[in-house]
Amino acid sequence: MQIYFIRHGKTEWNLERKFQGAHGDSPLLPQSLIDIQKLGHYLSQTEFAGFYSSPINRAYETAKRLKSSMSSSLIINRDKRLREFDLGKMEGLNFTEAARQYPQQVADIWDSPEKYDGKSIGGEDYSDVIQRGWSFAQEIAQKYPDDSDKVIAVSHGAALSAIMGGLLAYPLYDIRHNGALSNTSLSILETTDQGKSFHLLVWNETKFLGRKILGTDSL
Repeated sequence: MQIYFIRHGKTEWNLERKFQGAHGDSPLLPQSLIDIQKLGHYLSQTEFAGFYSSPINRAYETAKRLKSSMSSSLIINRDKRLREFDLGKMEGLNFTEAARQYPQQVADIWDSPEKYDGKSIGGEDYSDVIQRGWSFAQEIAQKYPDDSDKVIAVSHGAALSAIMGGLLAYPLYDIRHNGALSNTSLSILETTDQGKSFHLLVWNETKFLGRKILGTDSL
């Protein structure tokens, strides 16, 4: 079976270079609504067995608009295991402010995941996000056991990097091996042994957007 992991559309805080995290949130940008529709058209000829989303509004709104543009009749299941990385006290701060207040945490979350101490600022560590992502994927693999089954999971950039890196069995220091994920991007992981292992089919596909990817699209 295959899991189609989708990052939510770009938001105001993405544009403003702010950490959103599991508790912060901001509206989708007008361009995102167009991007989501394009992704929906791109996926409209694919048959899906299940549809899941983070319960955070920016992801759930992306999922609802994606479902509409695909003309899908599937129910969107909100699953808290797909929520964004809890970034504690960094949430709501722009990157400059966060780096000034929490220089070690900001440096480590991007460059040294094995050293990142999210608990020190009231958030999660990478291992927490990887564990809940593994729990989600195992349940999905058991629920949809056929090789032809495909499931959509709409989530968030930092969480997806950790979740997919964990499913691909990357070591923690190299969990972000494949690089950042753009807003409204598609990545596909496959398991042929009912979730015992996963391999990568597609990472950060955005060609269906038909536009230049900006630097703030991958924040």
